[in-house]
Amino acid sequence: MILETPRLALREATLEDGAFILELLNSPGFVSGIGDRGVRTMDEARDYIETRIVSSYRNHGFGMWVVTPKDEGEPAGLCGLVRRDVLPHVDLGYAFLEGCWGRGYAQEAATAVLAHARGPLALATVAAIVNPDNAASRRVLEKVGFSFIDIRHLDGWDQPSAYYQA
Repeated sequence: MILETPRLALREATLEDGAFILELLNSPGFVSGIGDRGVRTMDEARDYIETRIVSSYRNHGFGMWVVTPKDEGEPAGLCGLVRRDVLPHVDLGYAFLEGCWGRGYAQEAATAVLAHARGPLALATVAAIVNPDNAASRRVLEKVGFSFIDIRHLDGWDQPSAYYQA
């Protein structure tokens, strides 16, 4: 386990999370709010875990962590830190299955991840990007201490992003 909150456990993803990742990446909320990753099969989900998530742990010492409510035992989402070439700082990200929206999981997990970034990882500044139309995610970022900076058109991205820093 990487982090723990009163209700949530955050851990590294493994290849055994393939079914969860396949479901999350193809959920309507993920596709519309974050983007279509083109992951359609279990093999593609496992490859995504290995090349996008686990490789970040190896290369940076952090990444997107699987968020599991302690009382349910099944993954609800991802929350963690990502190093992107198009941003000046490491960014905090999260995505949850739609059935888990509205429970405060994103805020609770993001608070823990930001504290981890500031504490053990000693990151002075953490960024976050979100679809400008995603009011719920923007509220979460503001509640956990992020400030809106501007709208950015990132290289290689189809749509603009609201850029935040904490």
